[in-house]
Amino acid sequence: MKREVLAAVTVLGLASGPALAEQMTINVLGQPLATGMIQKNMEQPFFENFAQRTGLDIKANYKAIDVTGIKSEETLRVLKNGLFDIVSIRTAQAARDEPFLLGQDLVGLNPDYKMARRVYERYKVYFDERLRERFNAKLLGLWPFGPQVLFCKPEIKGLKDIKGKKVRVYDQSLAQFVGSLGAIPVAIGFSEAQQALARGVVECAITGASSANSAGWPEVSEYFMPIGFQVGFNGYAINLDTWNKLDPDQQNKLQSAINGLNADIWAYSEELFEDALRCNVGKEPCTTVTKYNMKNVPVTDADLKLVSEAVGKTSFPTWSKVCEQSLPGCGEKWKQILGPLVGLD
Repeated sequence: MKREVLAAVTVLGLASGPALAEQMTINVLGQPLATGMIQKNMEQPFFENFAQRTGLDIKANYKAIDVTGIKSEETLRVLKNGLFDIVSIRTAQAARDEPFLLGQDLVGLNPDYKMARRVYERYKVYFDERLRERFNAKLLGLWPFGPQVLFCKPEIKGLKDIKGKKVRVYDQSLAQFVGSLGAIPVAIGFSEAQQALARGVVECAITGASSANSAGWPEVSEYFMPIGFQVGFNGYAINLDTWNKLDPDQQNKLQSAINGLNADIWAYSEELFEDALRCNVGKEPCTTVTKYNMKNVPVTDADLKLVSEAVGKTSFPTWSKVCEQSLPGCGEKWKQILGPLVGLD
């Protein structure tokens, strides 16, 4: 499949040769179509109108990742090898190739958008530094899908009730936390999660409130617990060879346009999250996604404490052991960058 994608990109590149000699074409790998509103209403329109949005005489050949056959954990590899010039990074999955990237979204670190912004502003320089060192890439910016919350098919009354249940997770930090509560973490891709819930492969699953709604999770689960474990950072990076082909004015225009896109997504993400909280449990106003009638599971102080304490007890210790294998000293580096925010300095 990846060979087919490469062949298609090559053909597109050749087709845009002599006839469009004055116009540069870049290949862009985007978010999955299945993730919903951010991909559909923000990302895809931006790249499909790239020249207009950036003021550059550049055409973007945009492909959502779930129509290419490429897996989310392969995004940084196809960026490094030049198959795509810009990729929409799904950080949790890409971190399998580079654990340091996940350090900004450990379970318990980002309970809300305000904290996520503080973490992002502190971590982005180092995130970019690691992309340059490992993947010949430059970070253009990151945004959050929003608090990653819990959907369950069987009844739960609180977080401790997931003990013994199979829970869909998407990264190692979340898997370790879920396991610490006595649940059974099951790594399943987003596009397969709805069917996994429907068929009983998993009994609970975690993702963003709006994305789950768009993917039909409320059709196959009954209990909704709006407690944020992570915020699901995603964003954009560009191959450095492509970046260096641009002159300084072009680089400034591109970065400015992406900054605008990121800012718009930050605001839109929060709007979608708040609306999905209502829509999932049948409340009004419900304007952005589908209204369902899930049962709301109240979040208690005890539940919040379990998540907030996870940073020191499970997510940071587990993550740092893995990270140290590829980047010695990364645990201490993390403490210098983010430790003061959570009392782990």
